[in-house]
Amino acid sequence: MPKTVIVGLSGGVDSSLVACLLKEKGYHVIGVSMSIYDKDIPALKAAGNACYGSEEKKDIKDIHLFGEKIGIETYVFDCSEDYKRLVLSYFKEAYLQGITPNPCVKCNAVMKFGLLQQKALEAGIHFDYFATGHYARIEEENGRYILKRGIDIKKDQTYFLYRLTQNQLAHTLFPLGDLTKEEVRTLAKNRNLDTYDKPDSQDFYAGDYNDLLQIPPKKGKIMHVNGTILGYHQGYWNYTIGQRKGLGISYTEPLFVLELDAHHNIVWVGSATDAQKQDALVSDLNWIAVSKLTGPLSVQAKQRSTAIPQPALIVPEGDKVHVHFEKPQKSITPGQSMVFYDNDIVLGGGIIEKDMY
Repeated sequence: MPKTVIVGLSGGVDSSLVACLLKEKGYHVIGVSMSIYDKDIPALKAAGNACYGSEEKKDIKDIHLFGEKIGIETYVFDCSEDYKRLVLSYFKEAYLQGITPNPCVKCNAVMKFGLLQQKALEAGIHFDYFATGHYARIEEENGRYILKRGIDIKKDQTYFLYRLTQNQLAHTLFPLGDLTKEEVRTLAKNRNLDTYDKPDSQDFYAGDYNDLLQIPPKKGKIMHVNGTILGYHQGYWNYTIGQRKGLGISYTEPLFVLELDAHHNIVWVGSATDAQKQDALVSDLNWIAVSKLTGPLSVQAKQRSTAIPQPALIVPEGDKVHVHFEKPQKSITPGQSMVFYDNDIVLGGGIIEKDMY
């Protein structure tokens, strides 16, 4: 009796190829996907090369057509209310607190690797594994499931997966972890998949975040760290830590957003030197390669999805971790994830609570 795998289909090349590869290996493959678009939010942009938007109907149609083409069942579950409750509300609340959320990390943890599988079970679909098109690898070592970076470092997606539990990793397959993006597109083209040249998703939403936040403008000050008022803004939530362009002010040197004061509606800015920090406090931790951190540990720490992991020392402080980088880092951003690596191995990670010193 072949093992049953449900494949999270997005309508893109990666998940499509995963379904084909697993079917070719003899698995009983079933395609599953989520409908997450909230039709009650007005004026949303088309998804384009983003996950969230009004073009979702086309992706769903493509998923069903793909299933017919390769001979697998496909199911799409309405998760729009859950997405609104679990992801969009988190997104809005974070910005209102003056921190920068990471909706893709949240979506992976609670939606793709949580709710989607639950919906499949509720629909009577019994499966042995859940597979996705993420560029990552899973290996078992000494009875523990280890998450490793994908071979294609440029496409590695472990930063978005560090919150997975041991149980989730035990029942997950990442067939693309040993492939490069170029190899994936070639394999898809060889199988006559229409998605072989489809652009990758770049963000969770392609439009102005105010479309989702739906917050009325509120005038506030843009202040230099020296105490000078440089201008005014229409809401601190329109800015992110580290932002340089689009500040709407002029100065003798480039300025960066350093802090968002939600209570006083102030956007604090300063120089590139002011934006450099060497320490951070990280909370809401999830460990993968280790059960917990018992003492100081030298790691490579990655503080945003596009960053290159940097040498750092992490030290436990109760249920949090103090991160000390070897060299100052630009714009350590509260609300973003900090992921810890030992070369290719994901040790774990958490949410940046604040920068320090």
